[in-house]
Amino acid sequence: MAEREPDAVAVSGVRIRLPRERWDHIVREHPELEGLQQQVLATVENPVKVLAGTRGELLAVRPVAPGKFLVVVYKETGANDGFVITAFLTRRIGRLERRTVVWPRQ
Repeated sequence: MAEREPDAVAVSGVRIRLPRERWDHIVREHPELEGLQQQVLATVENPVKVLAGTRGELLAVRPVAPGKFLVVVYKETGANDGFVITAFLTRRIGRLERRTVVWPRQ
């Protein structure tokens, strides 16, 4: 029997999967996230805000330390399904602030 992919429910109510292939990509590109899979999923479920991406993706943002934020980029592919594309840590939140806020609704 196949192991179920870790997932989270986004603020929109859509189930967002974290496929193994995506997690492997994330930790390969951002090794500082090794061991933070649950924080990545928690960011999707409990962001401080969700921003619109440039190609239909969404960016969930959550502080993880003073001046440091975890950003999880994900795509909703339907009313009940989506997946994490990537995740990263940043201190440069100002660049993201120029994007349209999707949630909480302004």
